[in-house]
Amino acid sequence: MLTCSFKNGSTFLRLSSFNAGAFPTFSAVIRQLAAVLLLLCAANGYARPDMTPLGPNIADKGSAFYHFTVNTFDSADGKRHYKVWTAIPNKKPPASGYPVLYLLDGNAVMDRLSDELLQKLSLRDPPVLVAIGYQTDLPFDLTARAYDYTPATQSSPQNLRGRAGGGSAVFRALLERTIAPQAEKDLAIDPQKRALWGHSYGGLFVLESFLSSDFFHTFYSAVPSLDRHNAALLNALEQVNEAQGSQKSLWFMEGDGDRNARDENATSDMLNALSQTVSHLRSRGIPATYRLYPGLTHGAMFDASMHLALLDVSGETLTEAQ
Repeated sequence: MLTCSFKNGSTFLRLSSFNAGAFPTFSAVIRQLAAVLLLLCAANGYARPDMTPLGPNIADKGSAFYHFTVNTFDSADGKRHYKVWTAIPNKKPPASGYPVLYLLDGNAVMDRLSDELLQKLSLRDPPVLVAIGYQTDLPFDLTARAYDYTPATQSSPQNLRGRAGGGSAVFRALLERTIAPQAEKDLAIDPQKRALWGHSYGGLFVLESFLSSDFFHTFYSAVPSLDRHNAALLNALEQVNEAQGSQKSLWFMEGDGDRNARDENATSDMLNALSQTVSHLRSRGIPATYRLYPGLTHGAMFDASMHLALLDVSGETLTEAQ
Protein backbone atom coordinates (compact mmCIF):
# COMPACT_ATOMS: atom_id res chain seq x y z
CA MET A 1 0.00 0.00 0.00
CA LEU A 2 1.31 3.47 -0.89
CA THR A 3 0.70 6.32 1.54
CA CYS A 4 1.90 9.92 1.65
CA SER A 5 2.85 12.21 4.47
CA PHE A 6 3.86 15.85 4.63
CA LYS A 7 6.60 17.34 6.82
CA ASN A 8 8.44 20.67 6.70
CA GLY A 9 7.06 21.41 3.27
CA SER A 10 8.05 18.09 1.67
CA THR A 11 5.94 15.16 0.56
CA PHE A 12 6.97 11.58 1.42
CA LEU A 13 5.73 8.30 -0.05
CA ARG A 14 5.82 4.98 1.80
CA LEU A 15 5.18 1.48 0.48
CA SER A 16 3.83 -0.58 3.37
CA SER A 17 2.71 -3.71 1.50
CA PHE A 18 2.27 -4.93 -2.05
CA ASN A 19 1.71 -8.29 -3.72
CA ALA A 20 4.32 -8.30 -6.50
CA GLY A 21 3.29 -11.73 -7.78
CA ALA A 22 -0.07 -10.43 -8.93
CA PHE A 23 1.55 -8.00 -11.38
CA PRO A 24 4.00 -9.07 -14.09
CA THR A 25 5.13 -5.47 -14.59
CA PHE A 26 5.61 -4.64 -10.92
CA SER A 27 8.02 -1.72 -11.41
CA ALA A 28 5.83 -0.04 -13.99
CA VAL A 29 2.75 -0.34 -11.77
CA ILE A 30 4.58 1.11 -8.78
CA ARG A 31 5.86 4.05 -10.84
CA GLN A 32 2.37 4.82 -12.10
CA LEU A 33 0.82 4.56 -8.64
CA ALA A 34 3.54 6.73 -7.16
CA ALA A 35 3.03 9.41 -9.81
CA VAL A 36 -0.71 9.52 -9.19
CA LEU A 37 -0.29 9.63 -5.44
CA LEU A 38 2.31 12.38 -5.63
CA LEU A 39 -0.16 14.51 -7.54
CA LEU A 40 -2.82 13.87 -4.92
CA CYS A 41 -0.40 14.65 -2.10
CA ALA A 42 0.70 17.84 -3.80
CA ALA A 43 -2.90 18.94 -4.11
CA ASN A 44 -3.57 18.47 -0.43
CA GLY A 45 -0.19 18.43 1.31
CA TYR A 46 -0.22 22.07 2.45
CA ALA A 47 -3.25 21.27 4.61
CA ARG A 48 -1.79 18.11 6.18
CA PRO A 49 0.74 19.07 8.85
CA ASP A 50 2.91 16.49 10.51
CA MET A 51 1.05 15.43 13.66
CA THR A 52 3.76 13.36 15.31
CA PRO A 53 3.63 13.88 19.11
CA LEU A 54 6.27 16.32 20.32
CA GLY A 55 9.12 15.64 22.70
CA PRO A 56 10.75 18.04 25.18
CA ASN A 57 11.16 21.60 23.91
CA ILE A 58 13.63 24.36 24.76
CA ALA A 59 11.68 25.32 27.87
CA ASP A 60 12.06 21.75 29.15
CA LYS A 61 15.73 21.46 28.19
CA GLY A 62 16.81 24.92 29.36
CA SER A 63 18.50 27.82 27.60
CA ALA A 64 21.64 29.82 28.26
CA PHE A 65 19.97 32.98 26.97
CA TYR A 66 16.30 32.85 28.04
CA HIS A 67 14.26 31.55 30.96
CA PHE A 68 10.66 30.40 30.74
CA THR A 69 7.34 30.46 32.55
CA VAL A 70 4.27 28.42 31.64
CA ASN A 71 0.60 29.22 32.27
CA THR A 72 -2.64 27.47 31.36
CA PHE A 73 -6.01 28.94 30.45
CA ASP A 74 -9.45 27.73 29.43
CA SER A 75 -12.00 29.21 27.05
CA ALA A 76 -15.17 30.61 28.59
CA ASP A 77 -17.23 27.71 27.19
CA GLY A 78 -14.75 25.15 28.54
CA LYS A 79 -14.14 23.60 25.10
CA ARG A 80 -10.59 24.81 24.42
CA HIS A 81 -7.62 24.57 26.75
CA TYR A 82 -4.49 26.64 26.27
CA LYS A 83 -0.87 26.29 27.27
CA VAL A 84 1.19 29.47 27.05
CA TRP A 85 4.97 29.64 27.25
CA THR A 86 6.61 32.99 28.03
CA ALA A 87 10.28 33.18 27.09
CA ILE A 88 12.10 35.99 28.94
CA PRO A 89 15.58 37.17 27.92
CA ASN A 90 18.33 36.84 30.50
CA LYS A 91 19.64 40.15 29.14
CA LYS A 92 18.37 43.23 30.99
CA PRO A 93 15.58 45.15 29.25
CA PRO A 94 16.23 48.50 27.58
CA ALA A 95 14.93 51.63 29.30
CA SER A 96 11.75 51.53 27.21
CA GLY A 97 11.12 47.86 28.03
CA TYR A 98 11.40 44.62 26.07
CA PRO A 99 9.75 44.21 22.68
CA VAL A 100 7.31 41.30 22.82
CA LEU A 101 6.21 38.90 20.10
CA TYR A 102 3.08 36.78 20.46
CA LEU A 103 3.18 33.60 18.35
CA LEU A 104 0.17 31.42 17.54
CA ASP A 105 0.39 27.62 17.22
CA GLY A 106 2.64 27.78 20.25
CA ASN A 107 3.28 24.02 20.53
CA ALA A 108 4.87 23.91 17.09
CA VAL A 109 6.68 27.19 17.76
CA MET A 110 8.27 25.85 20.94
CA ASP A 111 9.33 22.69 19.12
CA ARG A 112 11.21 24.84 16.60
CA LEU A 113 12.95 27.24 19.00
CA SER A 114 16.60 26.39 19.55
CA ASP A 115 19.24 27.87 21.82
CA GLU A 116 21.20 28.84 18.72
CA LEU A 117 18.29 30.97 17.56
CA LEU A 118 17.76 32.46 21.02
CA GLN A 119 21.45 33.35 21.14
CA LYS A 120 21.11 35.17 17.82
CA LEU A 121 18.20 37.20 19.22
CA SER A 122 20.20 38.01 22.35
CA LEU A 123 22.94 39.68 20.31
CA ARG A 124 20.51 42.47 19.45
CA ASP A 125 17.41 43.65 21.33
CA PRO A 126 15.97 40.32 22.49
CA PRO A 127 12.18 40.21 22.66
CA VAL A 128 9.97 38.48 25.17
CA LEU A 129 8.30 35.60 23.30
CA VAL A 130 4.79 34.45 24.15
CA ALA A 131 3.95 31.15 22.43
CA ILE A 132 0.21 30.48 22.64
CA GLY A 133 -0.49 26.78 22.26
CA TYR A 134 -2.90 24.17 23.53
CA GLN A 135 -2.80 21.56 26.26
CA THR A 136 -1.73 18.72 23.97
CA ASP A 137 1.48 16.90 23.09
CA LEU A 138 0.68 17.35 19.39
CA PRO A 139 2.13 20.21 17.34
CA PHE A 140 -1.34 21.51 16.48
CA ASP A 141 -4.83 21.26 17.96
CA LEU A 142 -6.57 21.27 14.59
CA THR A 143 -10.10 21.62 15.94
CA ALA A 144 -9.31 24.39 18.42
CA ARG A 145 -7.19 26.48 16.05
CA ALA A 146 -9.82 26.29 13.30
CA TYR A 147 -12.32 27.89 15.68
CA ASP A 148 -9.97 30.35 17.38
CA TYR A 149 -8.19 31.75 14.33
CA THR A 150 -10.99 32.20 11.79
CA PRO A 151 -13.50 35.06 11.63
CA ALA A 152 -17.25 34.77 11.73
CA THR A 153 -18.94 35.12 8.35
CA GLN A 154 -22.14 36.93 7.52
CA SER A 155 -23.82 33.73 6.37
CA SER A 156 -23.67 30.36 8.11
CA PRO A 157 -20.73 29.47 10.41
CA GLN A 158 -17.60 28.36 8.62
CA ASN A 159 -17.14 24.62 8.17
CA LEU A 160 -13.42 24.00 7.82
CA ARG A 161 -12.90 20.39 6.73
CA GLY A 162 -15.50 19.30 9.25
CA ARG A 163 -14.30 21.68 11.97
CA ALA A 164 -16.25 24.68 13.21
CA GLY A 165 -14.79 28.15 12.64
CA GLY A 166 -15.74 31.70 13.43
CA GLY A 167 -14.42 32.15 16.98
CA SER A 168 -11.64 34.68 16.38
CA ALA A 169 -13.35 37.56 18.21
CA VAL A 170 -13.81 35.40 21.31
CA PHE A 171 -10.21 34.20 21.19
CA ARG A 172 -8.87 37.73 20.62
CA ALA A 173 -10.69 38.95 23.72
CA LEU A 174 -9.17 36.12 25.75
CA LEU A 175 -5.71 36.84 24.34
CA GLU A 176 -5.76 40.57 24.98
CA ARG A 177 -7.65 40.66 28.28
CA THR A 178 -6.48 37.51 30.05
CA ILE A 179 -3.50 35.77 28.43
CA ALA A 180 -1.38 38.85 27.67
CA PRO A 181 -1.70 40.50 31.09
CA GLN A 182 -0.61 37.26 32.75
CA ALA A 183 2.25 36.70 30.30
CA GLU A 184 3.54 40.28 30.74
CA LYS A 185 3.02 40.41 34.51
CA ASP A 186 6.04 41.92 36.33
CA LEU A 187 7.93 42.36 33.04
CA ALA A 188 9.17 45.63 31.58
CA ILE A 189 7.38 45.68 28.21
CA ASP A 190 7.41 48.36 25.53
CA PRO A 191 3.75 48.47 24.41
CA GLN A 192 4.79 50.22 21.19
CA LYS A 193 6.78 47.13 20.25
CA ARG A 194 4.11 44.52 20.83
CA ALA A 195 3.81 42.21 17.80
CA LEU A 196 1.72 39.24 16.61
CA TRP A 197 2.70 36.38 14.26
CA GLY A 198 0.53 33.66 12.77
CA HIS A 199 0.64 31.10 9.95
CA SER A 200 -2.21 29.86 7.72
CA TYR A 201 -5.40 30.23 9.81
CA GLY A 202 -3.12 32.04 12.24
CA GLY A 203 -2.14 34.42 9.44
CA LEU A 204 -5.82 35.06 8.89
CA PHE A 205 -6.21 35.90 12.58
CA VAL A 206 -3.31 38.35 12.29
CA LEU A 207 -4.95 40.18 9.38
CA GLU A 208 -8.26 40.46 11.19
CA SER A 209 -6.41 41.71 14.28
CA PHE A 210 -4.72 44.40 12.18
CA LEU A 211 -8.18 45.61 11.22
CA SER A 212 -9.86 45.35 14.60
CA SER A 213 -7.28 45.72 17.37
CA ASP A 214 -4.94 48.41 18.66
CA PHE A 215 -3.33 46.09 21.20
CA PHE A 216 -0.55 45.09 18.80
CA HIS A 217 1.54 47.39 16.63
CA THR A 218 3.35 45.01 14.27
CA PHE A 219 1.53 42.21 12.49
CA TYR A 220 3.21 39.27 10.70
CA SER A 221 0.76 37.34 8.52
CA ALA A 222 2.21 34.21 6.91
CA VAL A 223 0.31 32.49 4.07
CA PRO A 224 -3.10 33.61 5.40
CA SER A 225 -5.93 31.29 4.39
CA LEU A 226 -7.70 33.82 2.19
CA ASP A 227 -10.02 31.36 0.46
CA ARG A 228 -13.42 32.26 -0.87
CA HIS A 229 -14.84 32.50 2.66
CA ASN A 230 -12.29 35.01 3.93
CA ALA A 231 -11.31 37.03 0.86
CA ALA A 232 -13.43 39.89 2.25
CA LEU A 233 -10.53 40.68 4.59
CA LEU A 234 -8.50 41.87 1.61
CA ASN A 235 -11.33 44.22 0.63
CA ALA A 236 -11.42 45.55 4.18
CA LEU A 237 -7.67 46.15 4.12
CA GLU A 238 -8.11 48.16 0.93
CA GLN A 239 -10.36 50.55 2.87
CA VAL A 240 -7.95 51.23 5.74
CA ASN A 241 -6.93 54.89 5.85
CA GLU A 242 -3.85 56.58 7.28
CA ALA A 243 -5.57 57.57 10.51
CA GLN A 244 -6.51 53.93 11.15
CA GLY A 245 -3.25 52.27 10.22
CA SER A 246 -0.30 54.66 10.35
CA GLN A 247 0.64 53.59 13.89
CA LYS A 248 0.76 49.93 12.84
CA SER A 249 2.91 47.94 10.45
CA LEU A 250 1.92 44.84 8.48
CA TRP A 251 3.99 42.07 6.93
CA PHE A 252 2.60 39.69 4.30
CA MET A 253 4.75 36.58 3.83
CA GLU A 254 3.96 34.15 1.04
CA GLY A 255 5.51 31.20 -0.76
CA ASP A 256 4.67 30.12 -4.31
CA GLY A 257 5.68 26.47 -3.98
CA ASP A 258 2.04 25.35 -3.94
CA ARG A 259 1.14 27.17 -7.13
CA ASN A 260 0.66 23.90 -9.02
CA ALA A 261 -1.05 22.11 -6.13
CA ARG A 262 -4.58 23.45 -6.45
CA ASP A 263 -4.02 25.69 -3.44
CA GLU A 264 -6.25 28.69 -4.05
CA ASN A 265 -4.04 30.77 -1.74
CA ALA A 266 -0.95 30.22 -3.92
CA THR A 267 -2.37 31.10 -7.35
CA SER A 268 -0.80 33.95 -9.29
CA ASP A 269 -4.03 35.94 -8.90
CA MET A 270 -3.99 35.62 -5.11
CA LEU A 271 -0.29 36.44 -4.81
CA ASN A 272 -0.78 39.47 -7.06
CA ALA A 273 -3.78 40.57 -4.99
CA LEU A 274 -1.69 40.46 -1.82
CA SER A 275 1.09 42.45 -3.45
CA GLN A 276 -1.40 45.03 -4.71
CA THR A 277 -2.97 45.32 -1.26
CA VAL A 278 0.44 46.15 0.19
CA SER A 279 0.90 48.81 -2.51
CA HIS A 280 -2.48 50.36 -1.64
CA LEU A 281 -1.62 50.45 2.05
CA ARG A 282 1.70 52.10 1.34
CA SER A 283 0.05 54.71 -0.84
CA ARG A 284 -2.02 55.70 2.21
CA GLY A 285 1.05 56.07 4.41
CA ILE A 286 0.64 52.72 6.19
CA PRO A 287 3.84 50.72 6.73
CA ALA A 288 3.35 47.45 4.86
CA THR A 289 5.78 44.88 3.46
CA TYR A 290 5.29 41.96 1.09
CA ARG A 291 7.86 39.15 1.17
CA LEU A 292 7.67 36.30 -1.36
CA TYR A 293 9.70 33.14 -0.74
CA PRO A 294 10.12 31.49 -4.16
CA GLY A 295 9.60 27.74 -4.08
CA LEU A 296 8.51 27.49 -0.46
CA THR A 297 5.29 25.60 0.21
CA HIS A 298 2.53 26.41 2.67
CA GLY A 299 4.03 24.16 5.33
CA ALA A 300 7.62 25.30 4.81
CA MET A 301 6.52 28.90 5.33
CA PHE A 302 5.92 28.17 9.03
CA ASP A 303 9.64 28.16 9.88
CA ALA A 304 10.67 30.80 7.35
CA SER A 305 8.08 33.36 8.43
CA MET A 306 8.58 32.69 12.14
CA HIS A 307 12.31 33.30 11.81
CA LEU A 308 11.69 36.55 9.92
CA ALA A 309 9.33 37.80 12.65
CA LEU A 310 11.80 36.89 15.41
CA LEU A 311 14.70 38.66 13.71
CA ASP A 312 12.65 41.73 12.82
CA VAL A 313 11.34 42.16 16.36
CA SER A 314 14.87 41.80 17.72
CA GLY A 315 16.00 44.75 15.64
CA GLU A 316 17.66 43.14 12.63
CA THR A 317 17.22 45.21 9.50
CA LEU A 318 15.15 43.30 6.95
CA THR A 319 13.94 44.16 3.48
CA GLU A 320 11.44 42.68 1.05
CA ALA A 321 14.22 41.37 -1.15
CA GLN A 322 16.00 39.35 1.55
